[in-house]
Amino acid sequence: MTQTAHAMDNTTRLREQWEEYRAGNRRAFRYDAARTFGVSEAQLLAIDCGSSVTRLHGDWQELLKEFHALGRVMALTRNELVVHEKKGHYAPVSFNGHVGLVLDEGIDLRLFMNHWAMGFSVHNPESKGLARSFQFFDAAGHPVHKVFIDEEGAEAFEKLTAAYAAEDQSPWQDVAPASQRVPEKPDADIDVQELRSSWANLKDTHDFHPMLRRLGVRRTQACRLVGETFAVRLLPEVYLDVFTRAAERELPIMVFAGNDGCIQIHTGPIARIFEAHGWFNIMDPGFNLHMEQRGIVEAWLIRKPTKDGIVTSIELFDESGRDIALLFGKRKPGIPELQEWRDLCAELESTHRREDN
Repeated sequence: MTQTAHAMDNTTRLREQWEEYRAGNRRAFRYDAARTFGVSEAQLLAIDCGSSVTRLHGDWQELLKEFHALGRVMALTRNELVVHEKKGHYAPVSFNGHVGLVLDEGIDLRLFMNHWAMGFSVHNPESKGLARSFQFFDAAGHPVHKVFIDEEGAEAFEKLTAAYAAEDQSPWQDVAPASQRVPEKPDADIDVQELRSSWANLKDTHDFHPMLRRLGVRRTQACRLVGETFAVRLLPEVYLDVFTRAAERELPIMVFAGNDGCIQIHTGPIARIFEAHGWFNIMDPGFNLHMEQRGIVEAWLIRKPTKDGIVTSIELFDESGRDIALLFGKRKPGIPELQEWRDLCAELESTHRREDN
């Protein structure tokens, strides 16, 4: 069988699986279906190229700079356990090399364009919600970022789709193997004294990741080794109380979530929270969060020195040590974090501290 024939055979089989899946699922999501079928979401999306889906090509940075024309949109960024949705405008957008920023009051993003490998324009007239979207994926076909557009932005959506449409609209998408995570170094190979000294001398929260890379230490490993001055392990269910108490007190918080290609941030109070079918949810007018509860297996209260004082976070991780979501009190550079947030974190440290610290 030729490579082309093999691809077409795979496409036909995948389309049949998708149609059967949708028939049996009232609210079928491609992300979940793709995991069930053992393919990437990009591959499942591509089967509709030439009809409701248009494969895109070109400079993603230039395309994103034009998203201001779409008006008010909904930005969606996710990882395996968290879906983070924010409404706002896609402006201003700026880039420094492959790193980008979107700094609207509603949509606040950190973009790492070296992980953006493919993009699609999607128009699903049958959708009862936002029928148009731009969707971007990494080289393995895993979702990086999606932007959903309402009727206000329909004309701009069509123009951008036409301008960035690829010549190739075949229904099969090649993907690369998913990158394997580098194994954690043995604790004995970490210079703990240098870790503690470097942590104690942090001046900015943005220096934290470079410090970890320089020392070759994972985030959760660093938390275990640095000592309780800077990191205290909490019970995983702490996330329920931090969100519940922040909502009760109308305390503005920051919720970071995302993946290697995009980090999305909510800043502000939260209000409507509930649990359903194994998911923790926030459903506010401009911000929705959906977090799969069984995947949260590790939580840390972390304190980082900065030139503005200590910055405190509660950070949630999965079983492999990947961060699921990072929670902060509302703050901006040059302004100390809210005392109300520090007080809440101190309460949670007292009530949710793990005994094996």
